Amino acid sequence: MWAQPGLTEKMKQKNIPHRQTASIKTLTALCCLLLLTVCLPVRAQGERIILGNEQTSEYYLLLRGKRVALFGNHTSLRDDQHLLDCLLADSIRVVAVFSPEHGFRGNADAGEKVSSSVDSRTGVPILSLYDGKDKRPSAASMKKFDVLLADIQDVGLRFYTYYITLCRLMDACAEYGKSVIVLDRPNPNGHYVDGPVLDMKYKSGVGWLPIPVVHGMTLGELARMVNGEGWLPAGRTCRLTVVPCLNYTHQTRYDLPVPPSPNLPNMKAIYLYPSLCPFEGTVVSLGRGTDKPFQIYGHPDMKGYSYSFTPRSVPGAKNPPLLGKRCHGADLSGKSDEELRREGLNLTYVIDAYRNLNIGDRFFTSFFELLMGTSYVRQMIKEGRSAEEIRARWMPDVERFKEQRRPYLLYNE
Repeated sequence: MWAQPGLTEKMKQKNIPHRQTASIKTLTALCCLLLLTVCLPVRAQGERIILGNEQTSEYYLLLRGKRVALFGNHTSLRDDQHLLDCLLADSIRVVAVFSPEHGFRGNADAGEKVSSSVDSRTGVPILSLYDGKDKRPSAASMKKFDVLLADIQDVGLRFYTYYITLCRLMDACAEYGKSVIVLDRPNPNGHYVDGPVLDMKYKSGVGWLPIPVVHGMTLGELARMVNGEGWLPAGRTCRLTVVPCLNYTHQTRYDLPVPPSPNLPNMKAIYLYPSLCPFEGTVVSLGRGTDKPFQIYGHPDMKGYSYSFTPRSVPGAKNPPLLGKRCHGADLSGKSDEELRREGLNLTYVIDAYRNLNIGDRFFTSFFELLMGTSYVRQMIKEGRSAEEIRARWMPDVERFKEQRRPYLLYNE
């Protein structure tokens, strides 16, 4: 496909001896093979990724004549237009929207109670799943629709809660006999798998499945695994359809068109999220309440740093940790996006802060175990182990998980 056009015809037109012709043909074949080897990955990288929601021929027929509930938020865009508006314009009967953490417009704080409401533009009821109750739709809500359509941007972390909401919706749909369609999107952290696998005794609102911190799967792939492994309560499975992305592999870089949540404003924060989110289970600030959330970290008592910041009350972080206190620490925002993407999960930041503060167990809160999904990470940090030693502890579990997930992958690794 990348061979020079007309090359064979040009050879035929010349009076070339048989052996020389054969040699040239062999050389030509080798050159073509080399061109394919070199050029194809570049070509794949250059092709536009086509999202699941763009492939209407794959799912509109499944929606016609049905009452549709949309699981989405501000990231549910199709060609710069919200999917809800697209569906209604195409005469799809959307009767309700389920919104996850941060709300339908994506501007609520982490864990903030989000009330049910009505979309002012369309009049479609917005039913919150993060209202402080069981975070599952009521029986009355489940009777309102026939098909659940899910289109939401995830970032591929066990403690990023959108997948948990999807799991709860899948469970409700399994119980009430509703179909689920996932319109898949790329995972910006889908190029690697890392971190401890969740010990299910630490199952919580920030960790719901026995998967690593960085699971490397799209939501569509993860939904397939949840169904296939029987991970829903009572071993239920739902009627699931996944519309995959096109021109995407797990090594394809994907820069998000809009921030997925208030405190992940750019790709630096998204790539640093696996490394800095564990600070949420410590006394250290990771920059909530500043213009660099998840790109900096610090504490008033950390010493030897020239960089400082003061958390303030801002939209998306109304009451951040260490509010109004000057913190000393590190600014990681100077690193390039590609450098941070290659770096992946890096525990040295947490270890650095732990050693600098030198306050022992008071450095941690009980939330740390919920985020890490295990008790041994805290223990090994306290023992003075390096990031490499701690990582070596979880890697056998990661390798087992990678084999376990393989049947559910939709894209080349």
